[in-house]
Amino acid sequence: MSLPSDHSSELLLELNTIVSEGQNPQTLDIDLLPSEAILRKLNDEDQKVAPAIREIIPAIAKAVDAIVDAFAKGGRLIYIGAGTSGRLGVLDAAECPPTFSVEPGQVVGIIAGGERAIQKAVEGAEDNAAMAIEDLQNHQLKSDDVLVGIAASGRTPYVVSALNYARAQGCVTVGISCSPNSAVLNAADIQLAAVVGPEALTGSTRMKSGTAQKLVLNMLSTASMIRSGKVYRNLMVDVNASNDKLKARAVRIVMQATECTELEAVEALAQSEHSAKLAILMLLTGKTASEGKALLDNNKGFLRSAVQEVEGDA
Repeated sequence: MSLPSDHSSELLLELNTIVSEGQNPQTLDIDLLPSEAILRKLNDEDQKVAPAIREIIPAIAKAVDAIVDAFAKGGRLIYIGAGTSGRLGVLDAAECPPTFSVEPGQVVGIIAGGERAIQKAVEGAEDNAAMAIEDLQNHQLKSDDVLVGIAASGRTPYVVSALNYARAQGCVTVGISCSPNSAVLNAADIQLAAVVGPEALTGSTRMKSGTAQKLVLNMLSTASMIRSGKVYRNLMVDVNASNDKLKARAVRIVMQATECTELEAVEALAQSEHSAKLAILMLLTGKTASEGKALLDNNKGFLRSAVQEVEGDA
């Protein structure tokens, strides 16, 4: 057996300082327990996630404000990460077009190792700092973009490199980590430290840390879309009706927003080229599709503002 290298010894010392890599004293007997007791232990640990997120809401709000400003200037929200963190970013980005009808390029997910890393680990990808810069260049990173670096440990060289490069390009940068005072956080303008403590299984950061990261990503994208006019009341009025379920959901949304009948909703959607937002505006104001489009354009896509404009003119 070969002796450990200086690098591996340094890495071991570093891991000893990372909160998410610690050994959880509450689950030391988890390998001795029956199924239900194991699940209760896991659930007990999951209870710690939401309170940890609540602690950093003011910082998340700063990130949302930056993303909204970026969208207004034609910029993008770009997630970047490795392993589980990268997959979570790719997932959140992929869900934005069908949910909010944004162009696929407005929210981007980049994972170390490329698309094949979504399903299989790519050896050495998370340690490749140069690859992060190359990936951002391939995505034509611009100063109007917001880059969100995601790393549970907070040490991932690929993510730290991406954040440093993005800051040098003039981007607003956001770091998400489950370990305080980490390199990822120190490299970011806005620091989101969701400290949920050691995992039930030591180092398995797809668990509490993964849940925490997913919650933060949900908040970043959803709140930014709400602030960008993609929601009326609490309805997804910009839903992209691309399959039967989403078409039925669009009908239901129009009915909920206007208290109209199913037939009236279907007819309005047909006249509005299946835009729930436009159909709602037509039903609430009596405007034609072309008049409604002009109203929405004048109000930057905000349905409530468009309705209030018509009501104010009445």
